[in-house]
Amino acid sequence: MGSLASRDRLVSRLQKEGVDVNTASADQALEDASGLIRDLARQQFDFVPQETIILRGNEQVLTLPQRPLVVNAENPLTVVEIGDFGNLDVTCVEEQDYTRLGNQLTRGAPFAYTSRLQGWPRRRHGLGVWAPRVRVTYSHGYEVIPESIVATTIDVAQAMYTNPDGLRSWTTPEYAEVYATELLGAATVDSIKNRLSSLGRRQTAHSI
Repeated sequence: MGSLASRDRLVSRLQKEGVDVNTASADQALEDASGLIRDLARQQFDFVPQETIILRGNEQVLTLPQRPLVVNAENPLTVVEIGDFGNLDVTCVEEQDYTRLGNQLTRGAPFAYTSRLQGWPRRRHGLGVWAPRVRVTYSHGYEVIPESIVATTIDVAQAMYTNPDGLRSWTTPEYAEVYATELLGAATVDSIKNRLSSLGRRQTAHSI
């Protein structure tokens, strides 16, 4: 996975602040910032077509880990309940076996019709839960990284470039400098988490 923002954009930001830019250091700052954002968000963000994963079921709601889902003719969503102990695998059909909202796949309500479509396996009629293991093949992420993620990456990369050691201030006999606290330490992490949390809510609302 590459950087979540371009070097040119970071260089432009740094030059406006009167900073002499070393391109290798700028690239490293972007790589570090992108890695930090991905780790905090637990999201890849880049578009990944038709990835296959196996998820733990046994609940009514199955949450796919990467957002947003991309579902269309070129990127089908395939959901298969894995048959343990000699049972057959069962391919599930959207709007028949489950409903989809954002990155959540929901089985029928526990009080609904007593059929296999509402729970797994047949001997557990009406439970409305997924099988113990579910294999999902899905596409996710962005062809173009959203501006909010790009802007966050540039903010973090700028801080990493200008203050790579995370210092709050430094002083010499002739000079003293104090860095903006919102770009340092835990404040950086909290700020990123808040911005990514807001983005996550928008993804869930619009990625149907």
